Amino acid sequence: MPRKKRPVVEYRHYNLALSFPVLLLTGERWRISEIKSSNLHFHNCLEIGICLQKSGTIDVEGVSKSFREGDVTCIPRYIPHTTYSSPGEESLWEYIFVDPEELFRDMFKEFVESFEGPLSFCENHRYIMNREEFPQVWFLANSIVNELKNQRIDYQTSVKGLMLSLYIEFMRIHDAKRQQTKRIAIRDERIVIIANAIDFIYKNYMHPINIEDLADNCHLSVSHFRRTFHSIIGVAPLEFLNSTRINEACKLLRSTGDTIISISEQVGFRSVSSFNRCFIKFIGVSPRVWRNTYLQSETISSKSAIMELNGWM
Repeated sequence: MPRKKRPVVEYRHYNLALSFPVLLLTGERWRISEIKSSNLHFHNCLEIGICLQKSGTIDVEGVSKSFREGDVTCIPRYIPHTTYSSPGEESLWEYIFVDPEELFRDMFKEFVESFEGPLSFCENHRYIMNREEFPQVWFLANSIVNELKNQRIDYQTSVKGLMLSLYIEFMRIHDAKRQQTKRIAIRDERIVIIANAIDFIYKNYMHPINIEDLADNCHLSVSHFRRTFHSIIGVAPLEFLNSTRINEACKLLRSTGDTIISISEQVGFRSVSSFNRCFIKFIGVSPRVWRNTYLQSETISSKSAIMELNGWM
């Protein structure tokens, strides 16, 4: 009997400016077809979507969730998902991609790490919020889009304030749902188990990490941990570790004058050759080429900042 083919999960890296790590994607280009991509994908930042027209489905965490016009979506980083429209329709979206840790770093300093955890890898996270039930979410998300479009005086300060309010709304919604479901059996306890490994990677990516370290943090055997991690995230644990290291390397390439060798060591690679190979695999070009391209233009266009997506019109 032929072995069932594993789904392909793509890593899509967004280049967000460190001084203002918010990217708006809007316009006719962001129509989604009814064709379902054969691949899931995940990002290096938080994705907030606003459905302007039509309806469809988001596949996330192995579950299909329906969306319609007026819905706001919140997909944390590293959560594999894909979106497609209802048969015969083309849904229209506006997307905000943001790195909360970097955006709020000046405001909260040592407490900034608390902004990533609450929305990641939680069995009760609400990915889709409709306008009728959550009017404040809809209002704040659209206010952020309008500020980013119009770019009036001090718009970045306004966006930071609005984004903080929106993020707090997300956390309140998450907490309310957690309170409602705390006595109900967890739909998939594997998500909670591997959360320990994800947290360990975030905090220790700069140090040598092997599969045994990650399995120990989840109190699982190596083979069981490897299967469980892949079934939830869609990629192997060490592949996920490398994607985290490459994301951090991109921040250093943009914000420092450190050498390629130094940066490769800072993010946990044992040799610059392995760093170069891994960087090319995820980003498509070498670290040196990527840094030179970025420095030539402080503003990276949305077209060059993302990969062409299957299922997008």
